[in-house]
Amino acid sequence: MIFENTGLDGIKSDLAYLDESAEKVGFVRWQWEYYRATYDYKIEDNNSEYFLRINTRALEGKLERPDTVLAIEAVYMGRATFPHGLEYESPIPSQVLSQANQKLNELKKLLEA
Repeated sequence: MIFENTGLDGIKSDLAYLDESAEKVGFVRWQWEYYRATYDYKIEDNNSEYFLRINTRALEGKLERPDTVLAIEAVYMGRATFPHGLEYESPIPSQVLSQANQKLNELKKLLEA
C-alpha cells in the first residue's frame, strides 16, 4: 500500500537529523547503500507484522557522511511474509493504518521544525 498525501514526499533533511528524528518516532534505518536509505517502523497486530517504510535518496553526498542531504521519495506499508519480505497487496487493518498515520504525522512535525 502506497501512502499518498502524507506531506513527507520531497522533504529534504541531512542524514544526521533524519536519523535522529526517525529514531525519536520509532523508525529504524534498516536498508541502506551509498545513495539511498530505507526507514522502517514495525507494527504488530493479531499475529501479523506490518512495516511502514519510508524510502529516501541522497541528493548531495553519500550515506557514510552525516551532512549528506536526503529527500523522501515514497511512503508505503506491507505485511511481513515468511521467511522474509513484504507483501503489499493484503488489506491493512484500520487500527494499523491509524497508528501508521500517527507515526507519519509525528515524523513530519519533527522534519518541518
